[in-house]
Amino acid sequence: MEHVSVDLWAANLQVTPDSLQSWLASVELRLQQAAAREAQLLVMPEFCCAQWLSFAPADLPAEQQLGWLAQTAALALDPMRRMVEQTGVALLPGTFPVAFPSVDAPEGYLNQAWFLTPDGGMQVQNKLSLTPLEANGASGVTIAGTGINLFDWNGLRCVIAICLDAEYTALWSKLGELDLDLVIIPAKTDMITGYNRVFSCARARAIELQTAVCCVGAVGAPLTPWQEDTGVGGASVYLPCDVSVALDGMHAALPPQTAAQGMDLVLQAPAIPVGQCRRIRAGAAEAEVRPGLWSGDHLTVEGNAA
Repeated sequence: MEHVSVDLWAANLQVTPDSLQSWLASVELRLQQAAAREAQLLVMPEFCCAQWLSFAPADLPAEQQLGWLAQTAALALDPMRRMVEQTGVALLPGTFPVAFPSVDAPEGYLNQAWFLTPDGGMQVQNKLSLTPLEANGASGVTIAGTGINLFDWNGLRCVIAICLDAEYTALWSKLGELDLDLVIIPAKTDMITGYNRVFSCARARAIELQTAVCCVGAVGAPLTPWQEDTGVGGASVYLPCDVSVALDGMHAALPPQTAAQGMDLVLQAPAIPVGQCRRIRAGAAEAEVRPGLWSGDHLTVEGNAA
């Protein structure tokens, strides 16, 4: 594949669907719109399912929220798979809590992304690095994943990195060995500082790995008065900084959005040049800098600082 077209939906978590069916209808509409534009993939932000709390039982205790969301996600999976098959557009519908009990955490959950394809395929990626709120939240304990799922989609070598995972070079040093065509980052950040960390790191990784990186973040937080809501989201597609693909490393972008702005936008990113990025990684003549995974294992620390 030379080019891939992707829709990135910076979903607003302030939106309050009145039922799962209503939420699924909104996803189906976005898939249909993506298909009309000949996009091959629709990506939604991390924990977009938090919108479901608008129709959760009124007396649902906070400590049971993850469990209820996990049960609801199980009901949503098959309808989403049918929509993907009908529209022919692959879907990454954000992330979902998935029950993962253990001796240490009998009520533990993974924060898991699903990648659904029109042929009925499904790839999963668990979040690898957790925020303190995830690890010790009132809604339940989230368990860190331990594996990187490298998968093929339409001939592209792909991985998913969930939000905070984008910030750690230890992960990306491993990803740099995988000759990746596409990295997808669903995110949800509570403040502009978090948005800037995740999106800035995503941009750097596109340069470091010489590949396309798609990042999308949720806007706002569910069931929060917008005056108190600091959640910021947006969407960007980053590329290597190279004259043959993008002078500034930007393919497409939405500016950061706040809940107060009431935005619920889709970034249309047509014709991402994955083929040319692949040639740059391979050391094509038109590349400005010959690629290579650089290791600092040979370096020593010198100086006399205490």
